[in-house]
Amino acid sequence: MILCLYAGLAVTLAMVAGWFLQRALHNAGWVDVVWTFSTGLALAGVALAAPGALWRHALLAGLMLVWSLRLGLHVALRVASGPEDARYAQMRKDAGAGFQKQMAWLMAGQGPVSGLLSISLYLAAAQPDPSVRPGDVLGVLILLLCLGGEALADAQLRAWRARQTSPGGICEEGLWRLCRHPNYLFEALLWLAFPAMALSTRPLSWLSFIAPVLMFLVLRFLTGVPPLEASMLARRGEAYRAFQARTTAMWPRLPWGVFEKTPHTPKNF
Repeated sequence: MILCLYAGLAVTLAMVAGWFLQRALHNAGWVDVVWTFSTGLALAGVALAAPGALWRHALLAGLMLVWSLRLGLHVALRVASGPEDARYAQMRKDAGAGFQKQMAWLMAGQGPVSGLLSISLYLAAAQPDPSVRPGDVLGVLILLLCLGGEALADAQLRAWRARQTSPGGICEEGLWRLCRHPNYLFEALLWLAFPAMALSTRPLSWLSFIAPVLMFLVLRFLTGVPPLEASMLARRGEAYRAFQARTTAMWPRLPWGVFEKTPHTPKNF
C-alpha cells in the first residue's frame, strides 16, 4: 500500500500551498477547497495505479473525481462569494495573533487523513475478482445516493439563506428538519461505498472500513460539528441551544424516539 503513502504525501504538499493561499487571501475557507480537490486527484491516482481490473480502476477514479468536483466547486463558490466560513472566523477571533500557527497545525493532519482514506479506495480497486460483483453495484449506488443527498442538503440551505431578510435565523427546512448537519451525515455515509466494493475473503479487506469510520469521527468530533456549533452558539445563543435540544447532530431521530433515552431527553449524536 505504498500508493497510500504517496497519496498522503501529495495532499500534504498541496496543503502547504493551501496554507500560503489562505494567508494571502485572508480567507481560511480556501483550505477546504484545496483539500477536496487534492484528495480527489490523489485518490483517483491510487485507484488507477492499484492492481486489479482496469474497469474497476476507471470506475473508482471517476467516482472520486465526481465527488471532488461536486464538493470542491460547491465550497469554492461559497468561499469566493461569501464571508469566511463560520468555523474559521470563530477560530480567527479566538486565536488572535496565533491564528496562522493554529491553522498550520490543523492543516498538518489533513494529508495523513487523505492517506488513510486512500486505503479503503485501494482495497476496493485491488479487488481480485475481475467480474462485476453485487458489492460493486451497491458501492456505486451508495456513493451516488449520498452524493445526491449531500447536494440536496447544500441546495436547501443555500435556498433558505437566499430568502432570509435579516440575520439570526436557523434553517429547519427539508433535510435540516431531521438533524442539524445532514450534509455531514451524507458525507460520512458516502465512504461506505468502498467497503461495499472491497469486502471479500481477503484477510485485510476489513480495513476498507477505515474511510467511513474516520470521516465520521473527523466530521462529528473534530473539524466539523464542534467548531461549527461553537460558532453558531456564539452568534445565535439560546435560539441555537434550543435547536440543539430538539434535534440530533448528524443522525436523524426516528419518529418513535429510538434515538432518545426518554421522550423528553433526546440523545445527541
